[in-house]
Amino acid sequence: MADENNTRITEFIFIGLKYHPRMKVFLFLFFLLFYLITMTGNLGMVILIRIDSHLHTPMYFFLSHLTFVDICFSSVVSPKMLTDFFVRRKAISFLGCALQQWFLGFFAAIECLLLASMAYDRYIAIYNPLLYSVAMSQRLCIQLVVGPCTIGFLNTITHTMAAFRLPFCHSNIINHFFCDMISLLSLVCADIWINKLLVFIVAGAVLVYSSLTIIISYFYILTGILRICSADGKRKAFSTCFSHLTAVSILYRTLFFIYVRPGAIFSLDLNKMVSVFYTAVIPMLNPLIHSLRNKEVKAAMCRTVTRRKFCIRSQIPI
Repeated sequence: MADENNTRITEFIFIGLKYHPRMKVFLFLFFLLFYLITMTGNLGMVILIRIDSHLHTPMYFFLSHLTFVDICFSSVVSPKMLTDFFVRRKAISFLGCALQQWFLGFFAAIECLLLASMAYDRYIAIYNPLLYSVAMSQRLCIQLVVGPCTIGFLNTITHTMAAFRLPFCHSNIINHFFCDMISLLSLVCADIWINKLLVFIVAGAVLVYSSLTIIISYFYILTGILRICSADGKRKAFSTCFSHLTAVSILYRTLFFIYVRPGAIFSLDLNKMVSVFYTAVIPMLNPLIHSLRNKEVKAAMCRTVTRRKFCIRSQIPI
């Protein structure tokens, strides 16, 4: 079946986003701006956490990996989408499509599980602060990053290998702007119940595990905050969780809308519009969410800028 598949289709054609031809340049510049902000914001966050010793804590260790994942996730889709604005034939090779789908599933699973790791970290910090430095050891932090990477690898290789061994004999035209799994399966001319079962079991397990971890962690976080006597202490505890909760709510609402909504309201065109949000907008929002209301990040930025200005002034000859 795999050999038959490869002889029938060697490439896929994207339909892409629907827009008026006069809007092409505007949309290109619009999404280019999004991508540049995403790269600058996330890369800046990674560098800031790396160079500022005050941010060498488990919380920012996870945040640096989350922002790096956002860089990779956005780079899987955005460059190809931007290029396709100025080409008539939006083609991608069979192997290229498989690789794009592989990396998308890989980084998406890692992001969900890293958010769960960050929720566990906040639970330890607020519910049992005296043992925080002991409980969140360097070894455990590394395990809470390596674990999501391993699960993400197993998750995406299962779906990708299962999907791309099927015969795509209906058409090679994908009604999307990237190799989306749902759009790909609509081109298959064979029974795909196994693929649906794999999505339900493997991807569902990732979402359920990460969701339960976040919900249980925040249940204990809430009980821990209620035990704090001072209003200032409660406000500080809420502030440390606000950014993480915002990022979680945005991502999970989007994924729920795409993959869990009723079939009666399913639409590939609607799926494309929502996919724009989680492939282009969410990676751009995450560094802003974690920096605008975070006093430690703001203080680190001020220290970095101050040191930079001091170094420049010290190099100017008097």
